[in-house]
Amino acid sequence: MFHKIGIIGGSGLDNPQMFSHARDVYFSTPWGEPSCPLREGEVEGVPVVLLARHGREHTIPPSQVNYRANIHALRDAGCSCILASTAVGSLREDIKRGDLVVPDQFIDFTKQRRMTFHESFTAGNPVHCAMPDPFDAALRAALNEGLAELGYRRHERGTVVTIEGPRFSTRAESRMFRAWGADIINMSIATEAALANEAGVPYAVVAMSTDYDSWKDDEAPVTWDAIAAVAAENASKVLKLFRHVIPRLAFA
Repeated sequence: MFHKIGIIGGSGLDNPQMFSHARDVYFSTPWGEPSCPLREGEVEGVPVVLLARHGREHTIPPSQVNYRANIHALRDAGCSCILASTAVGSLREDIKRGDLVVPDQFIDFTKQRRMTFHESFTAGNPVHCAMPDPFDAALRAALNEGLAELGYRRHERGTVVTIEGPRFSTRAESRMFRAWGADIINMSIATEAALANEAGVPYAVVAMSTDYDSWKDDEAPVTWDAIAAVAAENASKVLKLFRHVIPRLAFA
């Protein structure tokens, strides 16, 4: 049972009006300020806290997001789990535009981010966080069950590769990621999932497929305008999914 649900909204879900009794709360953390004030409220009587990953006006590039402050602030707000949303590119023919994916693995291909809360070790007590399965199994099961009940086209698992951004992949990079076994690609999830694991907060994500990255020769390469258009069309699906699963997470 999760008593307060954290939500990290990505592209298309930066500032949804999804809950009642909304109010802003402000947190400072040892790592600085989160991307924006947290918005607390309720979904079907369940306390929820929303954070817009890139800021409410989507002004923060992926590599400049203060992921440590975001996760720390949600934990300080009392969130016992985190559900996230994100737009992703598809690296597989069968993952179509508009499909929803619930990843079970990540590959971290970022290069310059602060990926840990442990900047130093206590003498004799090094901290190395085990992370064989970085996404929480119970949250993933709830998301997949909700997607099935709502009848949305979905993929119950997948490997997401996280790149630095804000540029998109070259064709060679996109084909390499496919050869590695990655199924989808984005610029935020590995960082967020790793930090949530370190913080001891169960975390799972539903990913909206918006494009085919750069590997598909018979498709135009990915552009931000194309991503934004598909994300806007599908944001209502993710909002409906979250509203569907949050009560059962709280009262299970």
